[in-house]
Amino acid sequence: MFAKLSSPSYILTIFIVLFSLVVHEFAHAFVADVQGDKTARLNGRLTLNPLAHLDLLGIIMIVIASIGWARPVPINMNNFRKPRLSMILAVAAGPGSNLIIAILANLAAVLTQSSYVASALLQNIAIVNVSLFVLNIIPIPPLDGSQILRHMLPYKQAVTFSKLDVYGPFILLFLFIIPQFYSWVFGPITYSLDQWILSWFL
Repeated sequence: MFAKLSSPSYILTIFIVLFSLVVHEFAHAFVADVQGDKTARLNGRLTLNPLAHLDLLGIIMIVIASIGWARPVPINMNNFRKPRLSMILAVAAGPGSNLIIAILANLAAVLTQSSYVASALLQNIAIVNVSLFVLNIIPIPPLDGSQILRHMLPYKQAVTFSKLDVYGPFILLFLFIIPQFYSWVFGPITYSLDQWILSWFL
């Protein structure tokens, strides 16, 4: 761990992750606010100020384990005119923002190929955000993908699916401590998606 912390590239990646998490949570708050739910605004979450979104334990986990989290944005779907649709949009805005960042970063990386440092930095931003996108659309609680799926399902199936909430974090932990899950599934999917996006601009 200490060897990693002495690496400038690792420290830079940590800051990229933190920035990306802040944008992710702001996107949730912004889309919910636009659709009529002011809960995030009233809780001081409609901002890009990192202090409003970052969680201390989540930051520590990013530093020591390269995986962490920010504080979830509060959303009250009862304030929406179309609760289920609006909730899906508000939840999807988080990973959607990471995908947009990845697309823009890949485009900028192609445009700055003459500068190795700039291109490498932008490619790092792209892969971090593609990773966050892929991670968050996994339909396992408490990830965004599970919320999206829950609000797409009929009521009875949604109630049954909600029973997974208790076990979701343990399932995720189990998956990510298995080296094969990252090397055979998560890693290849992330890399392939990033390369596909990059190919749009080549």
